[in-house]
Amino acid sequence: MERTTMNQFKRILIPTDGSEYTKAAIAQGLELARLMNAEVTALYVVDQTSFVNFPMDSTVVSVYSLLEKEGKDAVDYVRQEGERLGVKVDVAVVEGSPAKKIVDEAKDYDMVVMGTLGRSGFSKLLLGSVAERVVRFAPCPVLVVRAAPREEKA
Repeated sequence: MERTTMNQFKRILIPTDGSEYTKAAIAQGLELARLMNAEVTALYVVDQTSFVNFPMDSTVVSVYSLLEKEGKDAVDYVRQEGERLGVKVDVAVVEGSPAKKIVDEAKDYDMVVMGTLGRSGFSKLLLGSVAERVVRFAPCPVLVVRAAPREEKA
């Protein structure tokens, strides 16, 4: 059985949705990258599945533009945090189904570090499954960092 040592993690993928839920994962991923002298790519997926059933009218186009801007802001945050720690961060904003895109991208990386993704309520339940699917199907190790909620309920 081949053993993976920590110094083999030279390329780390950090998916982000720009929410508070991913900040702990970003910090953890960047710190790991700093310790291992690894390169990082921050990835935001513009979720095309949201638009499949809508005609491409001006409303959808403006929502799409908003998501694209949110994506750019999200990956720029990771790049700025990386600079602060002396970690090189490349950025990518892609389109598609988040879980599938993250798994596809993961083949070029040694590790994925991600939060549970998702904002609140029902969307959090749906988006929480993104991390679960990435863990299940990614070809490399996946570290899922859970953000501590403000009010912990037992």
